[in-house]
Amino acid sequence: MKKLLIVVDYQNDFVTGSLGFEEAIALEEPISERIKAYRDMGEEGQIIFTMDTHDRHYMDSQEGKHLPVEHCIQGDDGWQLYGKVAGLKENNDLVFSKPTFGSYELGEYLHRRKDEYESVEFVGVVTNICVISNIAVTKAAMPEVPITVYASCVASNDPDLQEAALAVMESVHVDVKR
Repeated sequence: MKKLLIVVDYQNDFVTGSLGFEEAIALEEPISERIKAYRDMGEEGQIIFTMDTHDRHYMDSQEGKHLPVEHCIQGDDGWQLYGKVAGLKENNDLVFSKPTFGSYELGEYLHRRKDEYESVEFVGVVTNICVISNIAVTKAAMPEVPITVYASCVASNDPDLQEAALAVMESVHVDVKR
């Protein structure tokens, strides 16, 4: 059985770009350390990256109408993984590009392999949007697999929403390490 680390949307636009924020910058080292820990597990550890992915018509989308800030346009610098995390991604790591908060394809993938994993850990941004959405997708796909989130490895640009999201995660039986 494998342990799975899911790195959610740790992309330039969410760290230092159009939607960047200080708390996201501070995650670079803790996320890098979690990736290294999973690499040290060898074949018993697996890493998946999700990437927020939009096109030039983003502003016409449902999300764009509610969050009118162009970001993570596929192929642009803002779409790329940030800093050390980009350097730690390996060619054999799975990447799920997603046009919205949660990844349906990630859920399908995990559901087909639910018996292969003993645990799932989440790191990344934004806690109250994409992190919690992908946790919900994962919980639906693999309801018996424990999910862990280290509060020091996720961030939101709003401290109240950060705490609210962590509390909601706990209410759906995610092990939030504070």
